[in-house]
Amino acid sequence: MKLRYVFPRSLAGQLSVLLIAAVLVAQVVTLAFFAESRRSAIDAAAREQVLGRIATLANLIEETPAAQRDRVLGALSTNRLSYSLTPEPLVKEAATVWPDDETRDTLGEIFGPGRDVRAEFASADRASGPDMRMTRHGDDHGPAGRQRLKPWPPTLALSVHLDDGTWLNSETLLPRPQLWAWPVVMSTLLTVIAISLVTVLSVRRITKPLRELAQASDRLGRGESVPDLTERGPEEIVRANRAFNAMQGRVSRFVADRTRMVAAISHDLRTPLTSLRLRAEFIDDDETRDRMVDTIDEMTRMAEATLAFARDDASDEASRNTDLMALVEAVSADFSDLGHDVTVSGPEHLDLPVRPVSLRRALRNLVENAVRYGACARVRLERSAAGVTIAVDDDGPGIPVDKLEEVFAPFTRLETSRNLETGGVGLGLATARSVVRAHGGELTLANRPGGGLTATIHLPAAAEA
Repeated sequence: MKLRYVFPRSLAGQLSVLLIAAVLVAQVVTLAFFAESRRSAIDAAAREQVLGRIATLANLIEETPAAQRDRVLGALSTNRLSYSLTPEPLVKEAATVWPDDETRDTLGEIFGPGRDVRAEFASADRASGPDMRMTRHGDDHGPAGRQRLKPWPPTLALSVHLDDGTWLNSETLLPRPQLWAWPVVMSTLLTVIAISLVTVLSVRRITKPLRELAQASDRLGRGESVPDLTERGPEEIVRANRAFNAMQGRVSRFVADRTRMVAAISHDLRTPLTSLRLRAEFIDDDETRDRMVDTIDEMTRMAEATLAFARDDASDEASRNTDLMALVEAVSADFSDLGHDVTVSGPEHLDLPVRPVSLRRALRNLVENAVRYGACARVRLERSAAGVTIAVDDDGPGIPVDKLEEVFAPFTRLETSRNLETGGVGLGLATARSVVRAHGGELTLANRPGGGLTATIHLPAAAEA
């Protein structure tokens, strides 16, 4: 499984995972240091205890008659501790290994400065080696009545010189310390859980304003009316929300001003156009008069269409959850009642938050173009993870590739005649694209391989809460 499918995508999830991982690493490192310190302390205490016991035994053996010494050593020997008396030291001079300076000082304090003591400390790799002698006195197994002990590192071997010239030898299998104390492990685990809960709750609280900002931005991109965001949270988020509120206000004022300006211009043009038409009626030349009247009528219709476009664009229609399939079928029924060939295909229901009146107007313009230039219209609805697609196919001549984007400009007509009944005023596609973009989507045109044109509306999916 790839990392991107495991690692959270949200900011709150990523921050929580990173903080929890940092806490876990810190706790594991602390626990490792504690375990090592605990191991060293237990090991040192065990060695000191063994050394003290052997020092006491050395004094006791020196006061014990020679005939009783073997019995005393045999009684004191165990599976983990072996004593023996030999003429030569078990720990040879050349084989002496001192673990550290602290152990050397400890030997001097325990056995006294005048006693010859040789020590060999074997770790795990030396305990099972051939040079390490681990014997048990008093048994009949092996040469000289000694039996090799079961390896259990670390092992401490000692040879203590007695007053009569013999050597008291000791081989000890020191206990292996338990590195991980369950109380400490449980305490660490509870600490990590507590810190994780606090981290998750705190991060979610901090990032909540960011989620609200993302949702408001998505709604604003759809053309919806968005109330000002509450300025709360960390300073950076407060500044982002404040900037969003200011931007939304400036954009709304800019669009409203431009819309009012276009509407005012279109409205004011009607008076001079009416005056021109009246004056044109007094021209004696019939041909000249008819041409001028036709031109004035065309300009009047364009002004009226522009005024209607600006008026519709300025309308403040609220978005609501709408069954797009029902909306498309209603538009199709309107054209079918007029005798046009319009078909619809898609799922039985397809709900999406839209402004139904304006979207219906955009869809009606596309279907009207399809039946006007392509004789029929086939409307297809599809849902995907990215959103909803509404495609309108026709069997018309299509549009030259270099004109596919140009036709969206206002008052652009590919129909070269002056007949407004066949060519319109050139605002249908401009209006449709304006409506679709107000929903946060896009309207594109493409020629079909088999002939005809496809107009496709792409509407984004609703933002997740």
